[in-house]
Amino acid sequence: MRAKTSFRCQTCGHEAPRWLGRCPDCGGWNTYREERVAAQSPQARGRPISIGTSSSQPTRLDDIQIVGEPRLCTGIGELDRVLGGGVVPGSVILVGGDPGIGKTTLLLQALPRLASGREPVLYVSGEESPQQIKMRSERLAVQGDNLYILAETLLPEIVKRVQELQPAAVVVDSIQTVYTDHITSAPGSISQVQEVAAQLMSLAKRSGVPVFIIGHVTKEGAIAGPRLLEHIVDTVLYFEGDRGHSYRVLRAVKNRFGSTNEIGVFEVKDSGLEEVSNPSELFLAERPGGSAGSVVVSSLEGTRPILIELQALVTPTGYAMPKRMANGLDINRVSLLLAVMEKRLGVHISGQDVYVNVVGGFQIDEPAIDLGIVTAVVSSLRDRPIDEGTLVFGEVGLGGEVRAISQAELRIAEAAKMGFKRCLLPERNLAKLDPVEGIECIGVREVGDALDVVLV
Repeated sequence: MRAKTSFRCQTCGHEAPRWLGRCPDCGGWNTYREERVAAQSPQARGRPISIGTSSSQPTRLDDIQIVGEPRLCTGIGELDRVLGGGVVPGSVILVGGDPGIGKTTLLLQALPRLASGREPVLYVSGEESPQQIKMRSERLAVQGDNLYILAETLLPEIVKRVQELQPAAVVVDSIQTVYTDHITSAPGSISQVQEVAAQLMSLAKRSGVPVFIIGHVTKEGAIAGPRLLEHIVDTVLYFEGDRGHSYRVLRAVKNRFGSTNEIGVFEVKDSGLEEVSNPSELFLAERPGGSAGSVVVSSLEGTRPILIELQALVTPTGYAMPKRMANGLDINRVSLLLAVMEKRLGVHISGQDVYVNVVGGFQIDEPAIDLGIVTAVVSSLRDRPIDEGTLVFGEVGLGGEVRAISQAELRIAEAAKMGFKRCLLPERNLAKLDPVEGIECIGVREVGDALDVVLV
């Protein structure tokens, strides 16, 4: 058959008859790649399956019967937490992350535990040989009685082996290496990734077998391939972490069967990934005592409050334009708070370099840490340490007021469990709060009031 040649943007999927330097849809430069797609009938390429009832008649919502299916537990509590209680049969889960972050390690540890009884599980590798996976599994002490390895990149062969083996779960590593011969473009192209993902989704829904897909990420940190890939699958998980630290964070950015607010925390060890049941203890383990510019703040990830050390360093600048740097925080939010301090508190930092860091490389994007940033910066500027047993949280407005935040009870309970004696929080939160044994709660209305309390 005559092949059709077109150019597709590898970021957004926009198709053009000729090569373009810049994509008119997403604005990306040099993202077009030539693809040849053979003209085939819809039957040859496969039709999308119907996952509803056999009849196409509309049904009242009250008449629809829900067939309850128990979730499959991976045996890894942090992974089950992020998934919403376990793996839903027939779901497709996309796992992304930087190279070497631990995606393959996590799934190799979880895959054998998904086998109920003597059911097999299948690991499809398009990047590593079976011998390499065997070496890694020995290091991780993975039980291989029911674990089968398939080194294959052709999608029809993978589907055939899955149908023959009837596994309890399947892992595809990675989707950028798998291709179908129905499309003549190279593996990893936008057409191949889109078609392979659709076929894997069809396989999972027909057979009820959960499918884990490992995806590469771009230098911007997004999963490589079309954005449509994240819309096709049921769940999207991102593995985050700093190579300089020993912990990893698993975060759900999409989950059709659970909340997207939960995170899972793991610690990297020689024997693989070990789940961390108390992240606050891990992040505060090396906190120095009596250090100016150091304060403990509370970040709420789903239903889990995490206490993290926040550090600030203020030093006279040697340049005409002072530096503003933030690690683990939004630099624009830090600049806004510095402007509030200049205007409302009369703190002169226009001639000072300001560096703010979240210890451990953790990323925080909630406004509840605003008050912690302000107190840490002033503490470093005045070289006056904050009491080690004090927890600080609250949102700071442009008028210098301290605004209420959500779930204050959970944050204070976590602080009391970790041995903190005092908590500085917004006054409105204090008015609705029941007394917590073992910890003194102090409510503040203005930023200036908070500085008078915490600076000893």
